[in-house]
Amino acid sequence: MNAHTEIERALRAAAPYALVGTVRDFLVKKYGARSVQLLLADYGMTVLNPVDPSDGLAQPLSMHNSPQGRAFGSQRPHEGRPGPDDAADHYFPVTARGERLGILTVRLPSARFTPPVSEDLTHVAELLGHEIVVADRETDHYQRARRTTRLTLAAEMQWQLLPARSFTAAEYAIGAQLEPAYAIHGDNFDWAAEDDQLSVAVTNGLGEGIRASLLTNLAVNALRNARRAGIGIADQAALADQAIYDQHRGAAHVSTLLLRFDLATGSVEAVDAGSPQLWRLRGRTVTRVALDAQLPLGMFEESQYVVQHLQARPGDRLLLVSDGVYDAVSPLGEKYAERGLARAVLATRLLPAAAVPGAVLRELAEHRSSDTLDDALVMCIDWFGRQDGQG
Repeated sequence: MNAHTEIERALRAAAPYALVGTVRDFLVKKYGARSVQLLLADYGMTVLNPVDPSDGLAQPLSMHNSPQGRAFGSQRPHEGRPGPDDAADHYFPVTARGERLGILTVRLPSARFTPPVSEDLTHVAELLGHEIVVADRETDHYQRARRTTRLTLAAEMQWQLLPARSFTAAEYAIGAQLEPAYAIHGDNFDWAAEDDQLSVAVTNGLGEGIRASLLTNLAVNALRNARRAGIGIADQAALADQAIYDQHRGAAHVSTLLLRFDLATGSVEAVDAGSPQLWRLRGRTVTRVALDAQLPLGMFEESQYVVQHLQARPGDRLLLVSDGVYDAVSPLGEKYAERGLARAVLATRLLPAAAVPGAVLRELAEHRSSDTLDDALVMCIDWFGRQDGQG
């Protein structure tokens, strides 16, 4: 049995909370590892938290000022300096279909580390990422490790509703982030990948706290229910609108922006039902994409929605942002959308899609006049287009 098959079988047979121990036992036996530790990105994407502090570091590490953080940011293996024991730490990104989960740190004797071993450990880290995603349905072990502080109940509800924060396919790459990560209440993003299309939704529920979270949960699940029935995005909006109106009779509403990409052609259907905005970087030019504004979901009974058509070109970068981003005000009263947002989009143009939302939100935090609990959401979509022979 080769090493890949052996670790795959071991991980699939392991208890959901025992994945790190299983990997540790395998790497100690197979490669003579001195220590093995898994670090997971926290909800705010600012630190890497150790899953099992008993073996290695016990404190969170900065995502922006540590070798582990550099490996996470570049999504490439990174090697530390050898210590007095002639062993070095090696850092491997733990991902699942483009979702950046964390870093696997393996300390190996220098003589045992070779290119084939590096490839094996890269494979182990990828397997671990996929198994963590599956295990999250059965244990709180990894959810707890992602937290630097307690989530509010509203934030707990929102994070459980979300898909992955990043995803990659041949035709596109997605990254998204919410702030304040530990106290979010109304903003939400959603996406669904198919073989011929990509569906994206950004929503902003009215109100604060649990009320906003419950409203957004209703809207997102109504949209998903319609989408999974194979219904077009205009009718998805209409059905979700009716579900919210039936529940709240116009006293509460949800702003949403729906996009559906045709992967073969790059044509995009859009329904703008409220406050989220769409911005585009094409070449070195940043513009807000003007869409026909329609009624937020749930405001009136039996609202009708109309699809607008756009065209994505290979190389385009699209940003979907909530009002907590573009309406944020500086100490001098300048809204972020006036100049700051375009500057941030240009400044982050060389970053991958998964890293852009966090970078823009950090720029936003410096722009704002003070700390705020207003929700802020950024979703980035890099459009590559379908090459000949794909599909």
